[in-house]
Amino acid sequence: MRIHKSEVRFTERESYDMRTFIRSTLAFSAAIGGALLLTTGAWAQPRRPPQRPVPSATGAARPGVGSASGQGAAPEAPVTAPTERIPTELTEVSPSGLTSDQVGVRAAATSPTAKAQDETVKSQEAKTDAAKAGFFPKITGTARYTRLSALTAPAFGTGSLVGTLQPVGTVNPTPTQAVDLSFPVVLNNWLLQANITVPISDYFLRINEQYTAATHAETAARYDAATSRAKAASDARVTFYTWLRNRNAVVVAVLALLDQRNHLTDASNQFTVGNASRADVLRAQTNVASAELTVVQARNAADLSEKQVRVAIHAKDDEKLLPGEGLDGTVPAVSDNVNPLIAEALGARFEVKSVDANAESARRQAKASKSAAYPSLSAFGNGYYSNPNSRYVPSSDQWNASWDVGAQIVWTPTDIPAGLANGRDFEAQAHSLEAQRQVTRDGIEIEVTQDWQAVKAADAALESTKRQLASATEAYRVARELFNAGRGISTTLTDAETELTRARLDELNARSDARTARVQLDHAVGRDTKDVKIQ
Repeated sequence: MRIHKSEVRFTERESYDMRTFIRSTLAFSAAIGGALLLTTGAWAQPRRPPQRPVPSATGAARPGVGSASGQGAAPEAPVTAPTERIPTELTEVSPSGLTSDQVGVRAAATSPTAKAQDETVKSQEAKTDAAKAGFFPKITGTARYTRLSALTAPAFGTGSLVGTLQPVGTVNPTPTQAVDLSFPVVLNNWLLQANITVPISDYFLRINEQYTAATHAETAARYDAATSRAKAASDARVTFYTWLRNRNAVVVAVLALLDQRNHLTDASNQFTVGNASRADVLRAQTNVASAELTVVQARNAADLSEKQVRVAIHAKDDEKLLPGEGLDGTVPAVSDNVNPLIAEALGARFEVKSVDANAESARRQAKASKSAAYPSLSAFGNGYYSNPNSRYVPSSDQWNASWDVGAQIVWTPTDIPAGLANGRDFEAQAHSLEAQRQVTRDGIEIEVTQDWQAVKAADAALESTKRQLASATEAYRVARELFNAGRGISTTLTDAETELTRARLDELNARSDARTARVQLDHAVGRDTKDVKIQ
């Protein structure tokens, strides 16, 4: 009679005692039978009872000892697990490889979003230059030709006017000359004119406000561009650490596969000697197949994360990517008080400064628009070179120069309604941005708190997962030894393997999370933009 653990449930001690009793009984029976055979002289080759087929590591049934095809054959050797190379190169660090800082710098320099923000900065620079040009006096030049219609020259009467070149008061001056009393008509008129206008009142009411608004908008654009680059660098560094984690996860998956193959080997050997059931072997085969799929999935995840790093830094396809740092080593300490970090973030984050700059720009534009309600004072000067020149009488077909200067006040009441309406529009935009500023500050405060908590949780996980991994490793060793000694069951070993794999992944994730959480906290606090100078 053959007794299996899957058929009868005992405690571990009771199971061990029962097996000892059965083995002793069988040994005693064999000794008695041998003695009887020797006594009667009826010695012949013993015939072994048939045994069930033993499933192999590949899942196919193999003939057991004493099977129909193995009658009279020697017992088979224990099954050995297939070997699997552990890809230790995935955890190695290359001296010329990439570091997280290098990935961040390259991502910030090649980010399409950051480049788009750079073009926005250029646009705002052009608007600032246009506003600055308003401070220059307005200079215009005019060249004009006019053809007049023919008409009869006007006259002061009939006859002529006698004149002399002698001084006034000369009696009977000589010589004298008679001059026609009519004026000549010049039909072809030519004019060259230069004008300069100085907008005196606009310097204070409109131009200065427009220029200040443009400079604030340009500053806001620069803040946005710097924020975009910092975000690209932070995201790329997180992607880099995710890549390292996925590379290490392949090693964990291979180790899990080796554990499952060892379990299958142990279960097959225990089944041969009657200490395990066929269900234990089949379950081990299932776990091996699942572990093999997990290895494939882990390799795919590692390849995908490498592609994400390549895209983040826009590396060429022929550039070989190797990590220049690993997940081992210590990480920098973080303050136990989150409040100083929040204060630092509110003073350093460019998002808040950008909102402030845009709000001030809107307020300045509102003032410039409202200036339409006031009269405009300007000074002007003109220079003329014309033929004929109206300043010269009588007109003659000659080129002559003249000039004039003056000041003028211009008031256009019809511009007042539009100017005031535009002013209210910009004021509403400023108020909206001021409200958005508080929303931004609240979001930064929450972000810093969450990232700080993530750092603290990752640090706690670093310590706990180390103890968890050590305990799971020892538990697996003990469970396997008990199983191979016939004192443990397959389910207990499977649970130990599962806990060991989970502990390995948890420890790996803790090392990765400790670094990614610090990257995100530095970005939340604004430390990745502290060296950026905004003009």
